[in-house]
Amino acid sequence: MAQPFLITVVGPTAIGKTQLAIAIAQYFGTEILSADSRQFYKEMSIGTAVPDTDELRAVPHHFIQSKSIFDSYSVGDFEQDALSCLDAIFSKTDIAVIVGGSGLYVDAVTKGLDKFPEVAPEIRHRLNAQLKDEGIESLQKRLKLLDPDYYTKVDLDNPHRLVRALEVCMASGKPYSSFLKGQNKTRPFSTVSIGLTADRKVIYDRINRRVDDMMKNGLLEEARELYPYKGENALQTVGYKELFHYFDGTWDLDFAVAEIKKNTRRFAKRQLTWFRKDERIHWFGHDTSMDKILAGIKNEMKQR
Repeated sequence: MAQPFLITVVGPTAIGKTQLAIAIAQYFGTEILSADSRQFYKEMSIGTAVPDTDELRAVPHHFIQSKSIFDSYSVGDFEQDALSCLDAIFSKTDIAVIVGGSGLYVDAVTKGLDKFPEVAPEIRHRLNAQLKDEGIESLQKRLKLLDPDYYTKVDLDNPHRLVRALEVCMASGKPYSSFLKGQNKTRPFSTVSIGLTADRKVIYDRINRRVDDMMKNGLLEEARELYPYKGENALQTVGYKELFHYFDGTWDLDFAVAEIKKNTRRFAKRQLTWFRKDERIHWFGHDTSMDKILAGIKNEMKQR
């Protein structure tokens, strides 16, 4: 019996991945796994651009607002949970879809995670204390010094990733990126990878419009409710941390919104850097017709 297929839909933020993934899943009569690490948290809706009610009804989704910001949830946890979810889906159909802008989480499912050295708990404690006392910028500077290669690829606004990379650097005396060269794990499915992209100006314009829409739809109020918990790692993310500066009184609102747009554009650039190193991805313009994308997917399947 032929192996089932996992279709991955990746690309920069605001490019249209959600809509494409839903259309693909509807066409094949299957379900969607979200690999967007910011959409896991039920307290964060507007600022993470979770699919709306109609989109969630259109196709069964997994890993959307399934955790709390107070939960500890690692990429390793996601790898195991996602593989179990795929087993259940593939017991009913031979195609599934995974979508998201978190390249590490997509790779964890399709390739598996690399083996890393053991890290003494006190190293992690020291780094978390540094994050709390000195802020995320101090971790960013430290990573740039210890592993400049990974610094250009990682989501610099994600404290989990920064702490993980730094603790490996400190425990091993080697760059974190040196451990990212392992062999891919064997998976009981074949992967067809689809990427959406556009000219930089188009991507940036879409990001700016999305941020404006988020503000109109209540992002300020959502962030205000989360402000008492601003120290939680899950909230050290674009769209929230900038508004926390506004609530602190250090930034005015217009500047905070401008910073959200700027930091989201930077995030999109890092996403593209990550995905473009994966030669398996077949890229399509964001305005490519659905028929052409489906033809590309079917052609890949035939060649497996």
